[in-house]
Order: sequence, then C-alpha cells, then structure tokens
Amino acid sequence: MEEITEEAVELVARVAALDIGKASLVACVRVPHETIPGRRRQEVRSFATTTRSLLELQDWLVAQGVSLCVMEATSTYWKPPFYLLEDAIAACWVVNARDVKNVPGRPKTDRLDAAWLCKLAERGMLRPSFVPPPWQRELRDLCRYRRTLTQERTREKQRAEKLLEDTQIKLSAVISDIFGASGRDMLEALIAGQRDPYVLARLARGVMRKKISVLQEALTGHFLDHHGYLLRMMLDRTDALTAQIKALTGQIEQVIAPFAAQVAQLDEITGVGRTGAQELIAEIGVDMTRFPTAAHLVSWAKYAPKAKQSAGRHKPATTGKGNPWLAATLGEAAISAARTKTFLASRYHRLARRRGKQRALVAIGNSLLVIAWHLLSDPDARFTDLGPNWHDRLAPLRRKRQLIAELERLSGKKVLLQEEAAA
Repeated sequence: MEEITEEAVELVARVAALDIGKASLVACVRVPHETIPGRRRQEVRSFATTTRSLLELQDWLVAQGVSLCVMEATSTYWKPPFYLLEDAIAACWVVNARDVKNVPGRPKTDRLDAAWLCKLAERGMLRPSFVPPPWQRELRDLCRYRRTLTQERTREKQRAEKLLEDTQIKLSAVISDIFGASGRDMLEALIAGQRDPYVLARLARGVMRKKISVLQEALTGHFLDHHGYLLRMMLDRTDALTAQIKALTGQIEQVIAPFAAQVAQLDEITGVGRTGAQELIAEIGVDMTRFPTAAHLVSWAKYAPKAKQSAGRHKPATTGKGNPWLAATLGEAAISAARTKTFLASRYHRLARRRGKQRALVAIGNSLLVIAWHLLSDPDARFTDLGPNWHDRLAPLRRKRQLIAELERLSGKKVLLQEEAAA
C-alpha cells in the first residue's frame, strides 16, 4: 500500500553552515528572501580563524537572525568557532562528516561544501553530535591528560626493565613490581655503584626476604656505570611523571567535587573504582536525559554491533570506532571485573568460551555502560551484584520456558503448570 505524506520543504527559516579549516573558514547563510515570498536568499563569506575574525562572524550571524548554525567536526578546528557561537546562536551543532557527504560527481570546493551543509541543515537532514558542557570539557582535559601521563610513565618503566634485561639483571622475573619499595632500593643501590648480588638481595623488605637466595641469582649480571647513568634518568622521569599525575588527581577532585554522589555510585560497580568513575563522568557526563535509553548510550559509545542486513540476510558487523578514551576506561574496568567472583566475571567467562576474549570484553563494557546509565538516571539507585551463580540459577527457568513453548507450539494449546499434590 502506497502512503502519501506531505512534508515541509524548509524546516529551518534562518540557518548558517561553516566549512572550517585551520587558517580560514567559509560561512554560508540561507534566510527567507526579503521581497520574493517562498524564495531563499543565500550569502557566502570567508573569514579567518583568528579571534577578531570570529567575532566578526558572530556579529554577522546575529545580524542575520540565524537560529541554527552547523559545522563539521574537522579535527579540533571546530572548537574555537563553536565555543564562541554556542552562547550567541540559539542552536549550534557539530555534525559528523559522514552524514554530510556531498553527492558524488559534483564539484567540491569550500564554498560549495558550506552551501551543501546549509541546505541539509535547513531541511532537517542532520543530527547534532554530543558536545559536553564547559565543566565537563574541563574535566575531560584533566582526565585525558592524566591517562596520557600514566601511559607515558608505564612506557618509561618498560624502558627501565628493558635496560635491566640488557645487563642480565632478572629482577622482574622475581619481583612483580620492580618499582616497589624493595625493587626501588635495589635499583638505587645499583645506580650508586653497588654490584655485590648478596648485598643487593639483602635490601629486600617484608615477605620479599623469603626470596633472598633467588634474588641473589637474579641480581647477578654485568651492570655498568653507563647503565646506571641511563637508569638514573629513567627513574627521575618516572618520579616526575608520578608527581604530575598526583597533582592532576588533586585538581580532578576539585573539579568533580559537585558530583561526588555520582562518583560514589559508579565507584560501587565491580571493576570501575574511583579513577574509572571520574573518567566515566568526564566522557559521558551525569545528565542521562540526552540518552533516552541505556541502548542509546551503548550505541553512542559504539559498544553495540551495527545492523547489517541485505536481501533478507543478516551479515556480521563490527561495533565501529567510538570514543577511544571511554573505550580505554571500559576495557580496564572489564578486565578488572573479569578477575573477580561476581556476575560480570561469570558473564565474561561464559562468553569468552564461546565467542572469544575480545568479544567478551566488549560485552562486559556494554553491561558496564547499561549499569552506569541506570545509576546516573536515578540518584537513589545503588549497584547490587547479582552474584556469580546467577546464570546457574537462571538456566533451569530458561529451560522450563523453552519446553513449555515447544509443547504449546506442537499442541496448539496453552500449557499451565501446577504444583504437585503432597503425598
């Protein structure tokens, strides 16, 4: 049956679009014609991306009465125009470049791209990307830089361990963390010129003293002053990075203080922890009204497989590329949760046996996002673990439902179960 619908040709009366580059941008404005009813007037101008030129752009758009301004997410070049216009224009959107591809075969210039983007916007054919509010942008910068410094510190530690392997010092084979109290004392002694394995092994503390004989063998090598010079620089850089990470953590605590209740909620989730909770809030925020359901959040984060169907057949598809910072946080939380005795760990191991470890980690990340959405949507909600035996308790019920459904399909009648009478 053919359905005939009537749609408005123009949905937005006064719209502007920006095609942004590093040094300049092209702005296109489409507004109703002053003298010819039903016609549109289009004007295209070029501006530099300096602050003075962007202020001129803002004045021009305000004078034209623009109610919607759209721009592509081109690298980080979209940020200065967006931050300047978001308070001056009623609606300011950043759109995905994949949604605004021009028709193949048409000429491609900055002016034509701006006009095409403007036409798409006025007809309501675009959807805005999620741009966090100012406080969240600040928190994002802090959390992301902390993660970057943490990764750099890990690389520096790996360089130090590689240097020790070059000198036949097998300390990492005996101590799980060579940068702990015992390991650090031994490294400092090596740098100071101590080469006697027995003396070095006696620097072990606590339970490590039970491994003195093994440590003595591991510390027998050919460590030279050249290695000590390099190791000193590596340890100093590690200490400097640790101090910066600590300072960043203190600043993050101040910025996120108004949302301490939400941090406490997410901290209760298995595998997340306080640092993970801060990073989750930095990436997804605390206002879950922008995601109508938990499935919307999961889809936005690219933790749900894409739908790929053709000719009546469903084909396998990946989840796509989402926010890498959010993915890193969810990946660490999923790995930590998999090592516990909880519902999430049980779910991980069930899926890993059938689908592999990588798909199981994505599934746990999906579950973590669903849990986070429900917690942030309800201030009074608290996380309660279902227990590692949840699937075992659920299996008999699922099997019973399957048998009842099969019997109803074969008999064409409704099946009701009754309790067995007592003997």
